[in-house]
Amino acid sequence: MTSRKDNLFSSDTAPVSFVFDEKVADVFDDMINRSVPGYSTIISMIGLLARQYCVPGSRVYDLGCSLGAATLAIHNQVPHQDYQLIAIDNSPAMVDRCRNNLDVLRNQAPVVDLRCADILETELQQASVVVLNFTLQFIAPEQRAGLIARIWSGMLPGGILILSEKIRFPDQTLDHLFIDAYHSFKQRMGYSEMEISKKRAALENVLVPESIATHKKRTLAAGFSTVDVWFQCFNFASLVAIR
Repeated sequence: MTSRKDNLFSSDTAPVSFVFDEKVADVFDDMINRSVPGYSTIISMIGLLARQYCVPGSRVYDLGCSLGAATLAIHNQVPHQDYQLIAIDNSPAMVDRCRNNLDVLRNQAPVVDLRCADILETELQQASVVVLNFTLQFIAPEQRAGLIARIWSGMLPGGILILSEKIRFPDQTLDHLFIDAYHSFKQRMGYSEMEISKKRAALENVLVPESIATHKKRTLAAGFSTVDVWFQCFNFASLVAIR
């Protein structure tokens, strides 16, 4: 099933608040590839990192799996089948479309355990790889530390957490510089100034970005031994933390 072009914010009937409903699910693949610089690289490298760190007998979690891009990358790149691959999202519309996308894996091991559930209420066990790919930013800030701590407690020693996020910069000059560069990127990807403005307003208080320093501090406080950025483009970054 192919994604339609994202034109949700091109009319007067654009959503006032951003919700992962059927309309968003229908255009999400186009939306995220045109909205996140380097997204395809991040997805591919998530698969590569999973290939390195997924140990036999363990579990791999894709938390906030959306349409299953990271799940597919992991499934395609991990060389052995002795692991459980669990993909979770709390949006029924996203899970339904993800199920269609994962249909290409029919009769292939391991079978993906796709769940429509709240990741804040999900118990993790025996995890060698956990992915939060542009997911934590949609969790209320006061709940983020608890989630990262629960992820740590459900992981095997030596396992990795891959955390991709939209970020902000403490230095206002740099923050404005990268936001302006990002908006120029979106215009080059075909979005109008009106679409950019309307989507930004719809995401206000829904997507709450934090600084890289905040992410590092929280991750280390949860017990991870080390964490650092492995990818960054403008105000988007992906970090890897080792249990």
